[in-house]
Amino acid sequence: MKEFLLLAKRFISPYKKYLVLNILFNILSAFLTLFSFAIIIPILEMLFNISQQHYEFMAWGSADTSEVIINNFYYYTQEIIVNHGKSVALATLAALLVFMTMLKTGTAYLSAYYSIPMRTGIVRDIRNKIYDKVVSLPIGFFTNERKGDVMARISGDVTEVENSITSSINMLFKNPIIIIICLATMIYVSWQLTIFVLILLPLAGTLMGKVGKNLKRASLEGQTQWGVLLSNIEETLGGLRIVKAFNAENKVSGRFKKENEKFVRISNRMNRRYELAHPMSEFLGTLTIAIVLWFGGTLILDGNSSISAAKFIYYMVIFYSIINPAKDLSKAVYSIQRGMASMERIDKILKADNPIKDPANPKPIPTEKPSIRYNNVSFRYTQNWVLKDVSLEIPFGHTVALVGQSGSGKSTMADMLPRFYDVNEGSITLNGTDVRDLRVHDLRSLMGNVNQEAILFNDSFYNNITFGVENATREQVEEAARIANAYDFIMETEDGFDTNIGDRGCRLSGGQRQRISIARAILKNPPILILDEATSALDTESEHCVQEALDRLMKDRTTLVIAHRLSTIRNADLICVMHEGRIVERGTHDELIALGGQYKHLVDMQKF
Repeated sequence: MKEFLLLAKRFISPYKKYLVLNILFNILSAFLTLFSFAIIIPILEMLFNISQQHYEFMAWGSADTSEVIINNFYYYTQEIIVNHGKSVALATLAALLVFMTMLKTGTAYLSAYYSIPMRTGIVRDIRNKIYDKVVSLPIGFFTNERKGDVMARISGDVTEVENSITSSINMLFKNPIIIIICLATMIYVSWQLTIFVLILLPLAGTLMGKVGKNLKRASLEGQTQWGVLLSNIEETLGGLRIVKAFNAENKVSGRFKKENEKFVRISNRMNRRYELAHPMSEFLGTLTIAIVLWFGGTLILDGNSSISAAKFIYYMVIFYSIINPAKDLSKAVYSIQRGMASMERIDKILKADNPIKDPANPKPIPTEKPSIRYNNVSFRYTQNWVLKDVSLEIPFGHTVALVGQSGSGKSTMADMLPRFYDVNEGSITLNGTDVRDLRVHDLRSLMGNVNQEAILFNDSFYNNITFGVENATREQVEEAARIANAYDFIMETEDGFDTNIGDRGCRLSGGQRQRISIARAILKNPPILILDEATSALDTESEHCVQEALDRLMKDRTTLVIAHRLSTIRNADLICVMHEGRIVERGTHDELIALGGQYKHLVDMQKF
C-alpha cells in the first residue's frame, strides 16, 4: 500500500478536480443505497402486518432530525393506506424504491464518469514520461537492454498499471466509502450484531490476504518474460532475411515456443491465484452472512433481540451490500500487486540515471568557426579501454579521416564528439570550450551525422530528409536531394517526395537509403560533419557522384570522416591510422604512403 500511495502522489496531483468529484458522487451513491434499502422496512411491515403503531405528524425541527424523518415517512405511508388502501401504498413505496435506485445508479455512473479521465490521464502521463526518458537516455543504456523488453514496458506494463489504477481508485475512493457508511448504519441499527460482525470480518480478510502474498513476484516474472517474447519477435522480424537464408525457421520457431511455454506457465500460476480472489471472497462472505443470519435470527426467535424482524432483514441487506465492495477490495489488492510489479519495471527506465547531463551553468556555443581538439582522451565501455590517451586537433574547415581495423576505436572517437558518450579521462573541446560545459542540444545543433547504417523512418522522403530541420522549404529539400544524388530516383516513385519509404526504408536499396541519409545532413547545413562510412553502401558510380557532393559540402566545414574505403579520403587534410585505441600514424595520403607503415599496407590490400 505504501508503494501505491507513492505512485498516487507522483501521478494523481494534476487530476485533483476529478478525484474530488469522484469521491463526492461515491458518498452520494452510498447514502442513496442506504435510503433505497430503508424502504424495504415499511414494505415488509405492511406485507406481514408486523407494525400496528399509529403515527402522528411531527413538525420539522421539533425533535431529532432522523427521528422526525422516520416518523413522518411512516405517517405519510399510513395516510396512503387509510385513504387509498395497502395496494396503492405498496405501489407507491415500490415506485419510490425505483426512483431512489435510479438516483443511486446515476451517482454511481457519475463517480465512474469522473474517474475515467483521471485513469486514462495518468496512463497517458506515464507513457509520455517513459517515451521522453527513452529518448533522453544515452545510447549506452540500451546496449544492456533488449528493445523488445523496453517495448513491453511501454505497452504491457503500462496496461497493468492502468488496471491497477482502476482497481486502486475503487479501493481507495469507492469501496471504503461504501463500507464505512454501511458499517455506521449497521452500528446505528444494532451495535450488538455489528460487534459480532466485526469479529468475523478480520478472520476472513486474513485468509484472503495469504492468497495474494506472492502475486507481485509472479506478476514481475510474467512481465519480464513478456519482454523476452517481444524481444524474440523483434529480433526475428529484423533478421528475417538471415533466418530464411540459413534455413533457420525451425531454430527460431523452437526458441520462441520454448520462451512462450515458459510465459504460459508463469501466467497460469499468476492468473489462477488472481482468479481465486473472487470465489474465495464470495465463499467467505456467504459464510459470514450465514453465521450472522443464524446468530441474529436466533436472538429474534428467542425474543432477546433489540430490533424487529423487518429491521433485522434491513440490517442483513446492508450487511450483504458490504460483501461486494469487500470482494472488489480483495481483487483490487491483487490488481495493485500486479500493477506495482509492472511499475517496478517501468521505474527501471524512469529512474535510470542519465550521465549525459547539461551543466548547471552552461557556456554559450562557439560563435566563431569551430575547431575540435581531443586532449589525451581515454574511454572504456566496461573494463577494457577502447581509447587510450588519444590527442587530435581538427582545425576549422579541415577534414580529418580515421582509418584502421574494426574495433580500433574510430566510431567511438566520433560518438564522443556529440556526447553520445562522455570521456573517462581527458577532454574534448570546441574552440577551447569543453563540450561537457555546453548544453547537449546546443552542441548537437552544430553537427550533422551520416552513419554507416542509414537510419530512416517509416515516413515519406520529404519528412525523412527534413527530420530534425524546422521550416525547410520545398526548394531546399529538392536541392539537398540533388546534391546527394537522390533527386532522380525520388521523382521516379509514384508520389515523388511524398512517397512512403516503408519500415526503415525497406522499399529502397542500400545505396538509395544512404543517399537519403546524406541529403538529410546536407539540408541541416551544419558547421561540423561526422561521416561514419557515409559512402560504404553506394555502387561505384553513385559513390563518385556523392563523393563530389560531399567534397563540396565539406568545404569550409570541420569534418571528421571514418572510412574503410581509402579512396574516399585520399584528399583529406589529415589521415590518422588507429590501432587498439591509439593513433599509430598520422599524415596526408602521400606522406603515409611514403612512410610505408600500416596505412600503406591497408592501401595495398585494397588495391589487390
